[in-house]
Amino acid sequence: MTSPFRVALSGDFRKADGSPVFPDFDLEPLRSAANVEFTYLTPINPIRADQLADFDALILLAHRFTRESIHPNGRLTVVARFGVGYDTVDVEACTEAGIAVVTTPDGVRRPVAVSILTLLLALTGKLMVKDRLTREGPAGFARKGEHMGVGLVGRTLGSIGIGNIGVELFRLLQPFGMELIAHDPYADRKIAAELGVELVGLEDLFRRADVVNVSCPLSPQTHHLVNAARLEMMKPTAYLINTARGPIVDQKALTEVLKAHRIAGAGLDVLEQEPPDPEDPILKLENVILAPHALCWTDQCFAGNGAADVRAVLDVQHGREPHLVVNKPVLATDRWRKRMAEFRSRFGA
Repeated sequence: MTSPFRVALSGDFRKADGSPVFPDFDLEPLRSAANVEFTYLTPINPIRADQLADFDALILLAHRFTRESIHPNGRLTVVARFGVGYDTVDVEACTEAGIAVVTTPDGVRRPVAVSILTLLLALTGKLMVKDRLTREGPAGFARKGEHMGVGLVGRTLGSIGIGNIGVELFRLLQPFGMELIAHDPYADRKIAAELGVELVGLEDLFRRADVVNVSCPLSPQTHHLVNAARLEMMKPTAYLINTARGPIVDQKALTEVLKAHRIAGAGLDVLEQEPPDPEDPILKLENVILAPHALCWTDQCFAGNGAADVRAVLDVQHGREPHLVVNKPVLATDRWRKRMAEFRSRFGA
């Protein structure tokens, strides 16, 4: 009898009472798959190596997967991250151990782009201010003329990053009549041209944009990419939006710029510290819209992420290369090829 392909789900997929955190994550394809068993890990963060000794695959939500999470028996073959970011995973250690790291950009592409658009419209339409005015009754209504919104036609949106999410954002912006610019050393120039996006230098983007959007991965190179000097380059009427990762923006510098009204405002779905200290001064500012790293969280987003992770895990079970591997060099290693051949032999291609 063939031993089953065993899949672990990180413990943060379940609430304390055992119910699913995200009911839209459909696990039926795993339940119905032949020769597959899955279970939830005890919620320990970072994940410990002994928890994974008997598993071939891990579907990972927010818990960290470090070098110390890798069991020396070499059984674990794939870490399927639930989402597009992988800064919680030690990718280098995974590559050395022959473990493929997979993300789900197809699941987050539209939801994150929509969340950027949501912040763009809320900021320029002064939505939060107008909400407060309405709740004040007649006194608030009397001041509504003091808070005129900003039209988008002819305004410039500059995106730091024109990858998976940046491209989708620019597609959504096509009917708005905005000028579109982007900075990305890895940009596909053909796609940029098709979307009418001008590729520019980083400082040029900060100086020209009426809205600066951050859509790049967090890395040592992008840590505090949005710093005090670059924030000072922005127009006093400009807005900053960040739905990527908090540490890409120097939050202390941004707080000072916002307090001084050096820029018009910011929309942040991510912060340097999550959750923030309750005394963090940025929480007290009225010219910033904040969300708890969850603005893109919709039923469709989580269904898409879950389906992509399950598909990747089942591809590995059958010895097929999964879609969207982060650490592609692992696919050329002898260990990976040997494991794929073994899975094909056990479960069929």
